[in-house]
Amino acid sequence: MKYAKLSKLWDSLHSSFWFIPTLMVVLAIGLSFVTIAIDQAYETDVISKLGWAYSLGPSGSRAILSAIASSMVSVATTAFSITIVALQLASSQFGPRLLRNFMQDTGNQVVLGTFIATFVYSLMVLRTVNGVEENEFVPHISVTCGIGLAIASIGVLIYFIHHAASSIQVDQVIKRVGQELESAINRLYPEKIGRTASKRREEKVSDLPPDFDRDAAVIRATKTGYIQAIDDTQLMQIAIEKDLLLHIRQRPGRFIVQGSELARVFPRDPVNKQLVAQINDVFVLGAQRTEQQDVEFSIDQLVEIAVRALSPGINDPFTAIRCIDQLSATLCQFVQREIPSPYRYAEHDRLRVVAEPTTFADVADAAFNQIRQYGQTSVAVTMRLLEAIAVIAAFTHRPSDQAVLRRHAQMIERGSHDSIVEELDRKDIRERYLAAIKAMEQL
Repeated sequence: MKYAKLSKLWDSLHSSFWFIPTLMVVLAIGLSFVTIAIDQAYETDVISKLGWAYSLGPSGSRAILSAIASSMVSVATTAFSITIVALQLASSQFGPRLLRNFMQDTGNQVVLGTFIATFVYSLMVLRTVNGVEENEFVPHISVTCGIGLAIASIGVLIYFIHHAASSIQVDQVIKRVGQELESAINRLYPEKIGRTASKRREEKVSDLPPDFDRDAAVIRATKTGYIQAIDDTQLMQIAIEKDLLLHIRQRPGRFIVQGSELARVFPRDPVNKQLVAQINDVFVLGAQRTEQQDVEFSIDQLVEIAVRALSPGINDPFTAIRCIDQLSATLCQFVQREIPSPYRYAEHDRLRVVAEPTTFADVADAAFNQIRQYGQTSVAVTMRLLEAIAVIAAFTHRPSDQAVLRRHAQMIERGSHDSIVEELDRKDIRERYLAAIKAMEQL
């Protein structure tokens, strides 16, 4: 299976509440068989050699195991209820797109798995307790292990209460989304620009053939959905094997409908149903966007939190400012990364694939446009946007990136003319705009 599809599968499993608990239940069942086998092998020597082991008879063992099992079911039910309430609060306060982040929380999955695994282990051990006198059997080590799991579950319950309360705090949510965004930038844009670099490294860039648009065949999508990933390795392999030049017209994060254009193939002679199926298989589609190859997805999550905070029903500019601060930090990292060339070469420097990457202009538009539009009447938000641009400008190396920041600073400053009534507030905004422009001119 291709890497992109494996990555999507792992992302789906990691975002579910059943995968880790299921693994823990399987481990609990395996542990029960191991401890029971040990008890059966050393039945007469356990109590004498292990003074710390459980030493009561069949009735006491049943009572303890039954109490552990019943209590774990109750605690697991409560934990599930708290989790559902937390998801509802997150959906209403931060937006439904943020639910995925909460479902990816490994801590919650381990907590639920611990309670269910302890319950299953207790049942597996309980079935082996035999009180008949001639065949009496008490799995002392197994019962002792069950008591240990119950004590561990109490510690997990304390952790869960603290974790559930802290995970829905807005600062924690913004921080976590920011960490995911930083991880995506490091993964997709690993190469950094040198501090003194003013130009991109020279590349052998070939334009498309003059007759490309006329003679290229259009490959259309056979399914509808969001592009979650594109298998670059498989794409290059197809181009080399078929001796083709592929121009990819879509990128991760976009929504495509069945029949829309995915790519263009040159020359058109080798195009058949099999090739169309192979190219479609390169695009991993899904019902929602993910951060797998889509940097703008995490940015949109932060923007959604900020826009909701700026809505008249909430009117919380402090949360919006916190989002702007996180966006400025991640954009400072992004602007220092080398943007991959759209031209991909194979053997003998032959152009095989053309795929437009996500540029700083795309990321800056996603980060600033909606916050600027919804926050025009907020002086604090407007000033913080200009301050963020000034901070990002200090890390820019490319003139094109500086032009993007200048354009956004101008739009923010112009928008304040009509939306801000107080003259002194407009003066403060003007000062921050000039400071941002000065930061760009000093580079």
